[in-house]
Amino acid sequence: MLLLLLFLPLPLPLLLFSVLVLRLLLAQKRWEEEKAFEMDAPAPGSAAPEQEKHFVTFPYPYMNGLLHLGHTFSLSKTEFSMGYERLKGKKTLWPFGFHCTGMPIQAAADNLISQEEEKEADAEASKEEEEAEMDPTKFKGKKSKAAAKKGKGNQWQVLESMDIPRETIPRFVDPVYWLQYFPPIAKQDLIEMGVKVDWRRSFITTNVNPYYDSFIQWQFHKLRKLEKVSFGKRYSIFSPIDNQICADHDRATGEGVGPQEYVLIKMEILTLPPALQQVDSTSSLPSCSSSCSCSSLLLVLLPPSPLPLTRTQLEGKKVVLLAATLRPETMYGQTNCWVLPHEKDAIVGERAARNMAFQGLTPEVTRQQRVERARDVLLAVRRGQGSDESARKRPGGTPAQLCPIYTLPMLTISMKKGTGVVTSVPSDAPDDYQALMDLKNKPALREKYGVKDEWVLPFDLIPIIEIPYKRDDAPEGAEPELTDLAAKVACEEYKVASQNDKEKLVLAKAKTYKLGFYEGKMTIGDFKGMPVQEAKNRVKAQMLEENNAYSYAEPEKEVMSRSGNECVVALTDQWYIKYGEEEWRKQVEEHLQKDLNCYSDDTKSKFEAALSWLGEWGCSRSFGLGTLLPWDKQFVIESLSDSTIYMAYYTFCHILHQGPFDGSVPGPAGVVAKDLTEEVWDYILLDGPQPKDSKVPQETLERMKQEFNYWYPVDLRVSGKDLIQNHLTFFLYNHAAIFPKKHWPRSIRTNGHVLLNNEKMSKSTGNFKTLKQAIGEYSADGMRFALALAGDGNEDANFEHDVANAAILKLTNELQFVEKSLTELDKMRTGELDLFIDKNFDNEINRLVKSADECYRRMQFRESVIEGWDKLQNARDKYRAMAGPIGMHAELIKKFITCQTLVIAPICPHYSEYVWGLLGHKESVMEARWPEVGDVDPLLVRMNSYFDKTLSDIRAKTDKARAKKAVAKATVYVADEFLDWQQAALNVLRSDFKKNMMSFPELAPFKAQTKVLMPFAAFSIDEFEARGPEAFELKVPYDEVRLLTDSIEYLKGELSVEEIEVTKWPPSDPAVLKNLRYECALISSRSSSPLAPPLLPLLSSRSFL
Repeated sequence: MLLLLLFLPLPLPLLLFSVLVLRLLLAQKRWEEEKAFEMDAPAPGSAAPEQEKHFVTFPYPYMNGLLHLGHTFSLSKTEFSMGYERLKGKKTLWPFGFHCTGMPIQAAADNLISQEEEKEADAEASKEEEEAEMDPTKFKGKKSKAAAKKGKGNQWQVLESMDIPRETIPRFVDPVYWLQYFPPIAKQDLIEMGVKVDWRRSFITTNVNPYYDSFIQWQFHKLRKLEKVSFGKRYSIFSPIDNQICADHDRATGEGVGPQEYVLIKMEILTLPPALQQVDSTSSLPSCSSSCSCSSLLLVLLPPSPLPLTRTQLEGKKVVLLAATLRPETMYGQTNCWVLPHEKDAIVGERAARNMAFQGLTPEVTRQQRVERARDVLLAVRRGQGSDESARKRPGGTPAQLCPIYTLPMLTISMKKGTGVVTSVPSDAPDDYQALMDLKNKPALREKYGVKDEWVLPFDLIPIIEIPYKRDDAPEGAEPELTDLAAKVACEEYKVASQNDKEKLVLAKAKTYKLGFYEGKMTIGDFKGMPVQEAKNRVKAQMLEENNAYSYAEPEKEVMSRSGNECVVALTDQWYIKYGEEEWRKQVEEHLQKDLNCYSDDTKSKFEAALSWLGEWGCSRSFGLGTLLPWDKQFVIESLSDSTIYMAYYTFCHILHQGPFDGSVPGPAGVVAKDLTEEVWDYILLDGPQPKDSKVPQETLERMKQEFNYWYPVDLRVSGKDLIQNHLTFFLYNHAAIFPKKHWPRSIRTNGHVLLNNEKMSKSTGNFKTLKQAIGEYSADGMRFALALAGDGNEDANFEHDVANAAILKLTNELQFVEKSLTELDKMRTGELDLFIDKNFDNEINRLVKSADECYRRMQFRESVIEGWDKLQNARDKYRAMAGPIGMHAELIKKFITCQTLVIAPICPHYSEYVWGLLGHKESVMEARWPEVGDVDPLLVRMNSYFDKTLSDIRAKTDKARAKKAVAKATVYVADEFLDWQQAALNVLRSDFKKNMMSFPELAPFKAQTKVLMPFAAFSIDEFEARGPEAFELKVPYDEVRLLTDSIEYLKGELSVEEIEVTKWPPSDPAVLKNLRYECALISSRSSSPLAPPLLPLLSSRSFL
């Protein structure tokens, strides 16, 4: 293997990289031979184990490609936790499965089939083109058929980019082949990374694996018996091409997007515009002459037959506009309706038309008609002569009492939301108010769009909602004022000049909508006096009952399926899980608040938010890979619903099957999947009664039950934060429903996405790296080191090429130090640790090991590396330099190497495995335990901090003096106590440092020193914030002179001076004392952060500065 590496292009010198790779191979070989990561529960009937267990899981990755750094970053958190908890003496288990359920694999296989068909068509087209070239009588178009064809994304090229041989790619037209191809590759890549996975407990999902299929069927039988599953029509994100619901994991874009429900207000057109009056039996809807600039919007409910229409088809028909609104209670205040004026004739509202076609709002059409002709079914805008008259509610009346209004142009309508018809309520909506004022106050604007005065000027604002309004600039404590014209007041407050003042209108809208919905009361209609929150649903129900409105929904944002089409909201018959059910939700919320460790407040708040809005979830699909719904086999269980309690399956799956991931080879007990009845599963997982006449041997049942009860619950679930909104919350819900509380999850740790070199990973831009590529470029430990440093929170992390490359150098350099030091231990000092430098280094090892321990416990792996590697090595480097000619202590160097090896082992296990062997240990580092170190001496910590700060201060003065002339000698004076005015200041600060310092009588004698006293006091307060009460001590509890004198050689080297003298203050020579006091006064008066005596460092080329 090493010889082969010599021919690979490497980013760093070959020797360094080859050393790491060789260590990696040797370590992994040892772990495999020793079965280091295979863990079993104690045998049934044995005594309760004293060893604590740690069962971790990671969402099984989807097998439609290779694992990449995005997967690797998240699963590295699981891996690092495994390494740490194992060092802490726990029995650790990490199983790893592979997810194949759902549409992604099916869609990719279908795309490949389509592209293969296109290739055949292209070949035929090319042949025809060649024939045409030979025959001048045949027509030749500008673009060939082959060139004109466009696929949905070249799946062939995607597979080729994964280094899949061309001759193998045609086999991927079979979805099952994906299940056979990618999981073994993923396993091998993870082994090369060095993950601590028990690979006996691996499997793929779907009914291809009969054992897992039986387990999922049992889960859904339980949910149905618990009445957590129901059937009915529900709004769902729907793929027209696939003709089925498109769940989060079936989407190319738009994960987490749900249906947004609207009310469609019916507004009958009282006068058909001229454009429709010109329709005849041979033409489609005509456009007006180019000289006309008016707009009219028409919603025509058409039969399945395509255009054109005849006049007789419209005469005598009720033709209505449908306006989408989220606030039906505001319809009492409608003064007009808005449409978007267009520069050319166009069919618009296509998005809404497509959605309505799937919600039963139009005549029934076939699937293909719905896909191809949805836009022909509903919504058309035609420029016409004048505005059509619509209908609105009469002020003070009910939705059934109507009077005419007009359709007017609005410039800011978005066709990506709603139908394109917008109701206008200018008393409540700032956008409506300003658009209406624009038309009222600007005759030129009315003229431009052909709007007559009588369509606008007679219509005044209609008060409908009273709210308490308080201006942003109101004095503190001022009471809000009641207003029933909130939109007008808000536009005036924010100085909105026109409907194009988008930023100001956003502010006005946010304020009025929030106040109106949460604090407003109705002042009109049947629900007068009722809070708006309550009236909203009452008005909606009334309008639907009286047939004045429809219910309608569309995706909150654009959603694209993996099949390549834009999704809609469909009203479909489906099986759904009743998430959000009040009692069920309360169970999960209580667990979240009392028992679940989320490791961060941000993660916990995201769970709280998800639980507040998550509702019924469609769990059935018409086709795709997966498990058939056991009681209704025309449906397949979707991918987010068969992945909620599979962690329980991990605990015993190695008993059921072995070898291939698909369950084709039964396990040691020879259990057949069909023998896993509901009673058997109940016995194993729910402590149910003994199954009668079971063909599963009793010994096997007991062993499976023991494995489950020993390992469950899940101690740690690691995942990306994006799964909180679905998978992770489903995970909590399903455990709460099916299992007793003792088996509910104990902790969930989430993380953000990972960037690659500060940019989003993307195959299209080339900024992308697979797990295999990263290991090949940086080695496993180099990659793992950079992953640990990439980040720990829910914010996006950053994997950096330079950091990973630097890690290779750090690891190899440290190996050289370790190997050299271990061979020279007999040449180093031995005996008692009497010197300060020895005691201090020993104390720093203890402190940093304990600090790294706490970081690992909190799963802050970046900080673990900083404390247990960077800072620990800095302490070693400082010790080595301070030891100088007397040399380092052998016992301390061995302690340092041992501690560093163990502390970094969860991050870089291959490095640690090798060094552990160098230290003389026969067993693997996987059997080692976290280093035991002594207590941290706080006095030594203070002394070390004092020394570092003193050195920094002296260095600053040395550099300043050296800028003027050469510095060969330094004299450092150390005072036993502070000056009298400093002592007085510290005494005052100890009692109260929040008052005016100079107002204390103790400081009255020192008013002349105010200019130096106040900076000194400020400096001491800052020290108090960092160090606590010790900052106000009048004397330090250690010998400063000895501390500095013992390190003279180190100080001389750090300061690049020939001689340093450390002596007591004051000097015995009066002339020197006078000169130094003068220079000290200058230093104190000029320094923004004065030195705190007792240290007074003075430097010069003479005997003193």
